[in-house]
Amino acid sequence: MAARPLSRSAWRVAAAAALLALLAFLLDRALPPDLSRAAPGAELRDRQGRTLSVLPAEGGAWRLAVRPEEVSRDLLALVIAAEDRRFFSHPGVDALALLRAAGQWAGHGRVVSGGSTITMQVVRLLEPRPRILASKAIEILRALQLEWRLGKQEILGLWLTLAPQGGNLEGVRAGALAWFGRGPETLSVSEAALLVALARQPGLRRDRRPEAARGARDGVLQARSAGAAGITEADRLAALAAPLPRVRRPMPALAPHLAREMAGAAPRAGGPRIATTLDAGLQRAAETLVAEALHGLPPQASAALLIAEHAQGEVRALVGGIFGEDLRAGALDLTRAVRSPGSALKPLVFALGFDLGLLRPGTVLADLPERFGAYAPENFDGGFAGRITAADALRRSLNLPAVALLARIGPGEFAGWLARAGAVPRLPRGADASLPLALGGAGVTLRDLAGLYAALGAGGVAVRLSALPGGGGPGERLISARAAREVAAVLARPFPGGGPEGVAWKTGTSWGGRDSVAVGFDGRHVLAVWVGRPDGTSIPGGTGTSLALTLLARGFALLPRAPLEGERFIRWPRQRRHRPTGFACCSRPPGRGSRQGKGRS
Repeated sequence: MAARPLSRSAWRVAAAAALLALLAFLLDRALPPDLSRAAPGAELRDRQGRTLSVLPAEGGAWRLAVRPEEVSRDLLALVIAAEDRRFFSHPGVDALALLRAAGQWAGHGRVVSGGSTITMQVVRLLEPRPRILASKAIEILRALQLEWRLGKQEILGLWLTLAPQGGNLEGVRAGALAWFGRGPETLSVSEAALLVALARQPGLRRDRRPEAARGARDGVLQARSAGAAGITEADRLAALAAPLPRVRRPMPALAPHLAREMAGAAPRAGGPRIATTLDAGLQRAAETLVAEALHGLPPQASAALLIAEHAQGEVRALVGGIFGEDLRAGALDLTRAVRSPGSALKPLVFALGFDLGLLRPGTVLADLPERFGAYAPENFDGGFAGRITAADALRRSLNLPAVALLARIGPGEFAGWLARAGAVPRLPRGADASLPLALGGAGVTLRDLAGLYAALGAGGVAVRLSALPGGGGPGERLISARAAREVAAVLARPFPGGGPEGVAWKTGTSWGGRDSVAVGFDGRHVLAVWVGRPDGTSIPGGTGTSLALTLLARGFALLPRAPLEGERFIRWPRQRRHRPTGFACCSRPPGRGSRQGKGRS
């Protein structure tokens, strides 16, 4: 039997439906929903996913991304029960709720219930408008559009990210951190109910109107809502009796310098949620350590500290600087500042000399007055040690043996070796590498210095340090494992004021006490400390030993013990003693004076 052709009226209905669909499609493409209002601030997390630090979104609001699966079951259930029970069944607009709201308005002459769905609330949060009927019509259309474009879980995630929580807090993650000091995944029934209440009435401001906030929370916990949320009567009664938080907590702010650095590269680092290799507990302890040390430092001085594991090149803690008075200067990340390392480069000079076979730890050298052209290095105390082994010359941080050895290696060769190790020395404009490089006559960052010592700890292999997972790790071999072990053996000695054993360390001080550094490594970690004034002014009498070394020892005390591998690091094999060695050397640039030779330990 042949099918009956469609009537003219049916064709008109079909054509009208197709036209409406086309018009909706064109309008959707011409007027897409603006989701930029939901852009969250950055959140820095440690290696175990714990929040280290958060940064506000554009405009200053504390708004952090959150997905439905990242909040507690009770919070999610209360949101649905209190705000939109038919959320998962309607297309963005709940016709029954709108009819009920219209009837109540007509009967009472005022708004009793709004009839807004969660999707319509998201529209209002994305595009705030005056609360008039025309705005409600736009919300309805936008809600249908959002449901067309996004899934229910994405829309729910937008609500959880944007829901007001009082003041400049937006979203349940920011609210949970500010009011309870932890994320929304482990909130109790009482805590979840308070966040839902604040989303309904953000003007309550828990810290300013506590009784009103309690009443709103209890309203969310009313028997009907609690039952719809699957909350037992016992849990509901316990939640009603629970106290409310008294004050708003500060937002997490560990590793603030790294947070700002990573936030600037958020798309590359993984978006607004940035995973790092830091350890939250160690980072907190390191910041406390530096803050306590600040009280014993000269005025306007600050300190920076970096801890990493040299095998993987993973940074575990980074303190860019902490200030008491000058908060503006505290914004500087002093681990990235180019500073003079003083004598801290000497172990690298000796490591390369050992590797090239120019000397061994037992080689006897002559620490006597000598000129290298117009350059006449002196020791810090102005004296000379005479006949001394290479090991003792390095351990005592004598200047002339280090300069003489660099003369044999070649300053340019050493500068290139440093660059291969990832620490390009910053020289004055137009200047070439010269002999003062052995005593700190070039700039490096604390991160560079930590990487150089990480290479010694890793057995002579270059190590790239990074706070991003997978960003660090071993590179090319720089020196033999034997040369690295010999330097470690020389530098492994007790800390003067006491501290962990099995650590190889060295200090350095730039001319005039502008920069004081201490760097060390054990069998697992590398730790670098800088102390000084960020503006580069000198600290009279300040040295790496007096200002930075104690902080280094206390930093290693925070770490699990991983001493260097036993006696082979502490004592090197006996070597044939060579006769004292004198080194001819190239001259320094004229006009620099001899005081560049007064490097300090």
